[in-house]
Amino acid sequence: MSAVASALGVSRPHLASSRQTVARRRGRPPAPDVELLAAIQALVADLPTYGYRRVHALLRRQAEQDGRPAPNVKRVSRVMKVHGLLLQRPAGGAETRRHEGKVAVAVRNTRWCSDGLEIAAENGERVRVAFVLDCCDREAMSYVATTAGITSEDVRDLMVAAVEHRFGPVNQLPSPIEWLTDNGSCYLARDTRRFARDLGLVPKTTPLESPQSNGMAEAFVRTLKRDYVRVSVLPDAESVLRQLPGWLAHYNDLHPHRALGYRSPREFIARSTQEALSGL
Repeated sequence: MSAVASALGVSRPHLASSRQTVARRRGRPPAPDVELLAAIQALVADLPTYGYRRVHALLRRQAEQDGRPAPNVKRVSRVMKVHGLLLQRPAGGAETRRHEGKVAVAVRNTRWCSDGLEIAAENGERVRVAFVLDCCDREAMSYVATTAGITSEDVRDLMVAAVEHRFGPVNQLPSPIEWLTDNGSCYLARDTRRFARDLGLVPKTTPLESPQSNGMAEAFVRTLKRDYVRVSVLPDAESVLRQLPGWLAHYNDLHPHRALGYRSPREFIARSTQEALSGL
């Protein structure tokens, strides 16, 4: 090595470094990105608010269904960056008061949370929606929507639909489930709270002026508005009401959720059920 370096007029360490570089270049070439790019572009064309992690989750799901290896998440990020498909990072806003409590639970059907939102159509009409989520699997179990205000009767209908979705047409839950809401009048109504207890729900409300205490429901509202409302054509209230079931079906069946390992709520439920059965 020293004789070769002397003959070439270069230092020995420099020659050794050059050999290592050549050796590295002889390794397996990187996988071609043409097919991966096409798959990514097809996804973001329909889901323009998805970042690379959720795009990777959808690609992984498709690969699992086809029985082939899933692409590496770093490779997906690189391809999206090279082709200008990454989302821009949001600018930092004003710091909000943090809530140190924990809404999420480890077991399904132990805590449900409910909240509402308002969706404005282009003609000024407004649709008000109330929903129920399971605080473990994040499934949107039921909802009510109206062009008027959400009433206590609407909330009672919401409760019944959620109970029937999970347990069938029963008069009372097999075990108590916490019912977490804010302090809206439709939730605090005496008839609503009494009806909840009759079903087996245990009403719990967040502290006043602390929406972060129901952060899971707040996060769902942000997701619904960002990934569905803002990218849809909504000329009037009727169009909102018509598209709402499809949005919620997509969220439950396909929307990757970080807290669920980038599985959709119903993917997470199916896997959890399968694992529970296999452990018997």
